[in-house]
Amino acid sequence: MKYDFTSIMNRQGKDAIAVENIPIPGAAVREGFDKIPMWVADMNFPTVPTIPEAIIERAKHPAYGYFRPTDEYFNSIIKWHEIRNGVTGLTKECIGYENGVLGGVVSALNIYCSKGDNVLLHSPTYIGFTNCITNNGYRIVHSPLVKDADGVWRMDFEDMEKKIVENKIHATVFCSPHNPCGRVWERWEIEKAMEIYKKHDVFVVSDEIWSDIILSGHKHIPTQSVSEDARNRTVAIYAPSKTFNLAGLVGSYRIVYNKWLQDRMEKESSLSHYDSLNVLSIHALIGAYKPEGYEWVDELRETITGNVNFACDYIAKHFEGVEVSKPEGTYMLFLDCTKWCEKHGKTIDELQKAGVAVGVIWQDGRPFHGPCHIRMNLALPLSRVQEAFERLDKYVFNA
Repeated sequence: MKYDFTSIMNRQGKDAIAVENIPIPGAAVREGFDKIPMWVADMNFPTVPTIPEAIIERAKHPAYGYFRPTDEYFNSIIKWHEIRNGVTGLTKECIGYENGVLGGVVSALNIYCSKGDNVLLHSPTYIGFTNCITNNGYRIVHSPLVKDADGVWRMDFEDMEKKIVENKIHATVFCSPHNPCGRVWERWEIEKAMEIYKKHDVFVVSDEIWSDIILSGHKHIPTQSVSEDARNRTVAIYAPSKTFNLAGLVGSYRIVYNKWLQDRMEKESSLSHYDSLNVLSIHALIGAYKPEGYEWVDELRETITGNVNFACDYIAKHFEGVEVSKPEGTYMLFLDCTKWCEKHGKTIDELQKAGVAVGVIWQDGRPFHGPCHIRMNLALPLSRVQEAFERLDKYVFNA
């Protein structure tokens, strides 16, 4: 490979909660084990070099005053979506800045809904959605995803429609690819969901922050691309942050084709005077979306695919009672440990602490609506993934 996805990067003292925090209350790493960060959704790979190069080049100029995003910024986004996702007809006017995806979700709900309204989400559910939606006065109604005979997570369209009608729902947050389940929705699935939303006049916020991290054999379909109606009833939110590990820089963007929605989103996002582009973030995005960034993402996807294949094969062969639906996108696993805990007389809390004790820093799945689940990040060198699973085998699942 041209880029480095094998070196173990030292992030100690570099402001990384992934290595400096343990998300399991009361858990601690035993002496003799180093931390393997496998929880919060950032990556333990050095990003594409064109990003720090772009930031450094801009930072050399000793003035950082008020500015406006340049045409290069917008053109970089337009070209990225055209080449990566086959998007046509995207213009500068359709692109708006958001500090983060969750802020964009709230802004969209504020123009779609009144406080106290019901909002449809699939479960399992990203914890960020739960927090930002409820904190802003909306009520979540869940439509659970269900596994088919092959263990693939699917939308339950009948249940979705039932929940929409019974709860008078007119807004939904759609996650594509899905976090934490890792589904990359097929076109027919998105089309069917959007037909239901059209039928019942449900406006859509589509979180597509994971759309670049698609595993081999799968393809991201932008929600807005499946029909003219979908194009006009959807606010889609993207960011280079998940793709290139730039969350600490802050900087997402929305794509809105409907002029009325464009105007309302622009107004809503501007109300706090907080939602403003950072001068270094603009150059980070431009650096990310250079030709080298396209190559880097292709190699990243190959690396993540290999890690996922290794992890899922290892679980199937060695961790009896642990079930996982193989993700098609993202770099997260969502482990169902119900049968293992029942067989071994352990609670999910005890299991999580046992993993942390041997340095595997993973994440409680219950806030994601997985009752006996663990969320696990595989975006680190394969050697570290292998080490983590060997520790879990020897000291935790088969101790």
